[in-house]
Order: sequence, then C-alpha cells, then structure tokens
Amino acid sequence: MVKALVMTGFGLNCDLETSYALKVAGAEAERVHLNSLISGEKSLASYRIFVIGGGFSWGDDHGAGVIMAMRLKHRLQDQISSFVDSGGIVIGICNGFQVLVNLGLLPGFESGRMNREVALIANDCGGFRDQWVNLSVNPESHCVLSSGIASIELPIRHGEGKFFAEPSVIEKLISGRQVFLRYSKPGGSAALGEFPFNPNGSVEDIAGICDLSGRVAGLMPHPEAFNHFTNHPDWTLLKEIYRRDKKPIPEEGEGIKFFRNAVRYFD
Repeated sequence: MVKALVMTGFGLNCDLETSYALKVAGAEAERVHLNSLISGEKSLASYRIFVIGGGFSWGDDHGAGVIMAMRLKHRLQDQISSFVDSGGIVIGICNGFQVLVNLGLLPGFESGRMNREVALIANDCGGFRDQWVNLSVNPESHCVLSSGIASIELPIRHGEGKFFAEPSVIEKLISGRQVFLRYSKPGGSAALGEFPFNPNGSVEDIAGICDLSGRVAGLMPHPEAFNHFTNHPDWTLLKEIYRRDKKPIPEEGEGIKFFRNAVRYFD
C-alpha cells in the first residue's frame, strides 16, 4: 500500500480531512508533526506522498506560508529534494501551496534548485473568501493529480490566494504545461478574471500549478473538503436529480479523484 505523510503542526488544520481523503483513495495515510521530521523521528524516505495541507501556519503573521517555508528550507531542504528526486509526490493545498511557492519548490523550472519565482498575494476583493468555485483542468498538463479530470467544483477559503508572477514567468508556466487548474464559469468557459468566478484575481485564472515532473503540485482549492457527496452545497438538489434519472447516488465527493490519481501513479 502506498504510504502518505500528511504534515501537521503550527496552525495547519486540514490534516484530518486530508488523511481521510487519502485513505478513501487507497493510501496508508499518517499525520506527522513537523517537529517529528526535523528531529529525525520520522523520515520522508519512508513515504511516497507528502502533503502540506490547508490552515494558517504561524497565523500567517509574516505572510501566508512564509515561516513554514523557511523552517522547511533550513531544516529539511535536503530531505525534501531527495524525496522529489526519488520519485515522490508532493502536494500543497491552500496554505500548503503558499508554502511550496515560498520554499521555491514550485514552479521548479530548474531541477534541484529552489527559487522563489511566483507568489500568492492578497485577494483583489480585499478580504477572506469562503465559497465554492468551478474549475477547468488543462488536458495538456502532465500533473499527476489531474489525469482524467476535465472539470470539477471545489471549495476555496483563503485571504491570500491571488496567483501572481511576472509576465515572462506566466508565459513559461503556460508554455511548459505547468498550469493544470484554472478558475472558470459554470459550464466551463474561462472566468477571465471576473469576480466571483475568479475569487481572488489570480493572473490567467490560475488555481493550481505543477513542476516540470508533474509530481510536485500546488492548488488553492480544497479537494479534501469534497470527500463525500453531501459536502456539496447543492447535494439535496443533486440527490433528487439522480433519483429522477434513476441513477445511483454517489458516496464519494469528487475531490477524492485528485488523491486517487496520486495513489494510482505508483501502480
């Protein structure tokens, strides 16, 4: 069974849902405190999937994900690099995405180097957003998480989720097929920056990117928060539609697809 490490500690608070989603997807998930990795009690080498989930690490007091990123860089950089080089999958969700870009593990234009070239900054709307969004998946992306998915609805909840970078960096991400997830309108058309379909003003509607290997990925929406059919705000309406169409009512939420793709990668 594929072993997954879900990091905990210092304000990360989505570890229970993330562990549950991984277990439903077929992984053996373990919640591990950051200090257990730093002390050597636990090692990334024992796992195949490493997830930094959502929350507010260190209260985002010095910027979202900044202190956590510095802690990882100065105490675990070699271990993380070896984990990626050995074929492991790294997933950063919301605060975890912010950590990965501050760490410089994403966008990962140069293998083995951690350069901070993109940022997740304050939402254009000026406040925290908690809503469900429509997302389209880039079919040309090589991200291991998005295989077989064309579109999906997921919740977002963040105050600093606007993806931003210099135009040359954005072009490099797009041409390298590293943008795997974008905010869209219902029906799949591009959000084109329009609020609230693009909830934070992200450049090019970017909601998730991966590195060149496709095995390091970050996204602002929360797939672990759609782990059951009844998580969806319109589940009662959808249940009635399924009933009238004589279709079976699903148990799983669609967010499980991302985690199942990660687990299946090692098959």
